[in-house]
Amino acid sequence: MNLSKENLQRFFRPGNFFNRDLSWLEFNHRVLEEAVNPGLPLLDRVKFISIFFSNLDEFFMVRIAGIKEQIRAKITDVSIDGLTPDDQLRRIEKALQPMIKQLYNCWQNEILPGFQKHRIRICRIEDLDDTEKNELKSYFLKEVFPVLIPLAFDPGRPFPYISNLSLSLAILIRKSNGETAFARLKIPSILPRLFRVDAILKPVRANDDPEIRLIWIGDLIRLNLDQLFPGLEVIESYPFRITRDTDLELQEDEADDLMLEIEENIKRRKFGSVVRLEVNSLMPEYMINTLIENLEITSDDLHIIEGPLGLSDIMLLLKLLEAPDLKEKPYYPVIPKAFEGETDIFEIIRRKDILCFHPYDSFGPVIDFIRQAARDPNVLAIKQTLYRIGANSPLLKYLIEAAERNKQVAVLVELKARFDEENNIYWARELEKAGIHVVYGLVGLKTHCKMTLVVRKEPGGVKRYVHLGTGNYNYITTKIYTDLGIFTDDENICNDISGIFNFLTGYSENKSFKEVFVSPVNQREKFLELIGREIENVRAGSRGHLIFKMNALVDPVIIAALYAASEGGVKIDLIIRGVCCLIPQVPRLSDNIRVISIVGRFLEHSRVYYFFNNGEEDLFCSSADLMSRNFDRRVEVTFPVKDLKIKNFIKEKILDDCLADNRKSRILMPTGKYIYNHPVYTEKEINHQERMMKRSVKKVKDKKPQN
Repeated sequence: MNLSKENLQRFFRPGNFFNRDLSWLEFNHRVLEEAVNPGLPLLDRVKFISIFFSNLDEFFMVRIAGIKEQIRAKITDVSIDGLTPDDQLRRIEKALQPMIKQLYNCWQNEILPGFQKHRIRICRIEDLDDTEKNELKSYFLKEVFPVLIPLAFDPGRPFPYISNLSLSLAILIRKSNGETAFARLKIPSILPRLFRVDAILKPVRANDDPEIRLIWIGDLIRLNLDQLFPGLEVIESYPFRITRDTDLELQEDEADDLMLEIEENIKRRKFGSVVRLEVNSLMPEYMINTLIENLEITSDDLHIIEGPLGLSDIMLLLKLLEAPDLKEKPYYPVIPKAFEGETDIFEIIRRKDILCFHPYDSFGPVIDFIRQAARDPNVLAIKQTLYRIGANSPLLKYLIEAAERNKQVAVLVELKARFDEENNIYWARELEKAGIHVVYGLVGLKTHCKMTLVVRKEPGGVKRYVHLGTGNYNYITTKIYTDLGIFTDDENICNDISGIFNFLTGYSENKSFKEVFVSPVNQREKFLELIGREIENVRAGSRGHLIFKMNALVDPVIIAALYAASEGGVKIDLIIRGVCCLIPQVPRLSDNIRVISIVGRFLEHSRVYYFFNNGEEDLFCSSADLMSRNFDRRVEVTFPVKDLKIKNFIKEKILDDCLADNRKSRILMPTGKYIYNHPVYTEKEINHQERMMKRSVKKVKDKKPQN
């Protein structure tokens, strides 16, 4: 069936699409549900509170900043869901405020009392006696005072610059002549938000009851503000926090040097307009007005918080508290069976394709792949794309070693990876110093695909090996993100990947690939073709079935094609962690479409696309979500899974298992809300992620010799 945009035009009505940002808020609400879940260990609930607020910070820095920019520019155009920028902002605020209130209630009435039951207490200053306050004052003078910089605000000294997401104190002081003045004190991010009071007092109170006590750094500073303003009276002080627009606006086509252009934009990002001011509910109105006026914002940008600001920082508690009984039992990834007892990774790949399912499978084989390639005298070249590298990546060490051994090494480092730009710039320069050919990406496109190509000289001639993944080459995130990676020496796939690297590093107008789909070349067209094939199969009397697993579904053309497929009788199961703009279960539009979302211990990040194809099942893994940006403004690769055993594993143990999950999955309703997929009657509980961990642990146990 021809699913051209023209043929799909009838589906492009505002009532057929959820708003992207409101859908994202529903995702963050699912994170909230994990935070308030009394069945989770206390510190895991703390983790989800932190994730909720970290997500929200980025949402304001990028999405809300963009909407407010449209409003300032007096843009009144409606989006595909029928909302103007003003409409979107009003609905976002209305949906967001109850969530924030619920989480602060959870923090105050569940988390803190829960800690106290385990003899852990976050103290108020009022909880400390005078002796303890004096001891903490000594600590303050030695460890905290030297790094603080109070900044006055008066006619001779302008309102100070306030950095993004920094916590500050607004302070009112009285001079000796009776005049009052305003000062601002930034609480440096190099200081931990929370610290152990009992650790500081321990030398004096060695025999006391072993209660763990913590205090907020802001409270310690407020207790000792007189040390920062000697001879003056500190009348009052209140915390506040701002969020700035941090989205980079690059003029790539005009930039002579992309790296320098991005560095300049990073500097400008620090001075982006303020999009949110968070203050404590106790802050007086005159002080709020002073901040609003000098930050050049309006009362619409003000958020009044009933509790400590910046709860994204409480992830620190997981490190501060040595309390394994308050956390989920740690999980340790296992080495895939194919790599056991064999040191030659190329020999392993020659035997068969190999799947790694992170974080259940270790990222070690990927590191070993690059390490062996770097040291193997028969390896001629290594090519790799790097999007989010992470700090101190072992992969980079081996790429540099390969260059030092005179191998051809080419690395595409995507400098435009949001919030990782500085780290990527640093590593791009380090790689260049080692003599590696570093490419920064293509003008107008982000290179988001995850692929490595190794070229090796062998007795039969030059041979290529590839690793393709759904997630980043970041060994830290592979411990908490679920992603798929495949090693293969399939000739057609290797040819395609070679062609893509030529497209990235040189000049190529190749638009023909045998096995893979590539954005922006042909990816959307291929998806439409395969969806159309399912519709034709149903028309021919067969059945059609699609199972798509991804992070986000936003592209209106693909959504319209899925509506057409549902209308045509194709069964559609969508497993979408985050944003979904498609409206499911609407009569005569999406009757055959079911959408679920899984939010659990690990972040569901893998992208998998399954097509029934009359029983000749096709299954693809991808770096791409189904969003317009992934089709039009990124270099993405979708690759087939050809090994039958791997294909069956992904279909049955991942896709089918996710669809059967009745513990951590939620079902998207036509209203845009999600409900738990908890059946009233069920023979057994199914938690996909728990099942995968148990399978991996069982594989390890089965390998151990029996006594």
